[in-house]
Amino acid sequence: MLKLAKREEQIMQVFWDLQKAFIRDLIPLLPDPKPHYNSVATIVKILEEKGFLDHETIGNMYCYFPVIGRDEYQKHAMKDIVSQYFDNSYPRMLAFFAKEQNLSEDELSEILKIIKSKKK
Repeated sequence: MLKLAKREEQIMQVFWDLQKAFIRDLIPLLPDPKPHYNSVATIVKILEEKGFLDHETIGNMYCYFPVIGRDEYQKHAMKDIVSQYFDNSYPRMLAFFAKEQNLSEDELSEILKIIKSKKK
């Protein structure tokens, strides 16, 4: 799976939230500075070529929808991060976040509960 550029990922986040949208529906939901319609249309076309989006024709307009889900992309992105920055070590990654993000005891307990539930 290809890694998304920053603006591509922003656009995909909107599609994942909406599930279906016309290009004009995306622009108000994107962070400032708002891109021009043509810029968004170009990025949507690239996302479709990369296999992240598809479309259906409604009248003379295209309504786009995600082909790759948020969860699937998150898994792929996390594997890349763990590989690139933590030598493929999930314990090293968790230790980094626990230390650098100053996780509270409650947050650490929640993480432990999730880990324990996965072992069953």
